[in-house]
Amino acid sequence: MPVSVRDAIVSSSHLASSAPELSEVEFGLIIASHAFNRWMVRCMACAGLPELTSLDILVLNHVFHRGRGKKLADICFTLNVEDTHLVNYSLKKLERLGVVQSAKTGKEVIYTTTDEGAAAIQRYAEVREQCLVKPFIDSPAADDASHQLANTLRALSGLYDQAARAATSL
Repeated sequence: MPVSVRDAIVSSSHLASSAPELSEVEFGLIIASHAFNRWMVRCMACAGLPELTSLDILVLNHVFHRGRGKKLADICFTLNVEDTHLVNYSLKKLERLGVVQSAKTGKEVIYTTTDEGAAAIQRYAEVREQCLVKPFIDSPAADDASHQLANTLRALSGLYDQAARAATSL
């Protein structure tokens, strides 16, 4: 049964008239993204790095990912960040804090985590395990629906990327 604009839980009713279901999804994305960002910042503060933003934390975790050095362009691509200067700023901040280091390899700059960065990530993982993973496993959200939700979110990101390209050409 279609959702009416009146029944839909949305942030902007004026945008919900033609597709209230999509507006409900967008409101869910808004509040979930803010909650996720708040969680990352609080978790990393508990792990000992209270000065990091959510983007800094995403960058740090990705630089650590699989123990391989990363290039700026690859970090931006993987995290789907269009503004490379934002990631570059995070990398410089992380270097100043001593949790990331850079090395020039030919024309490329490769970023890796330091031992201090790896230790911070380990503390972050421990806090995450205690405060988020255990409650998640015990909740109804841990069933197959979470896998389906992850796939749906990835598909939606493609839809929004395509819409952004289309809007640029109008």
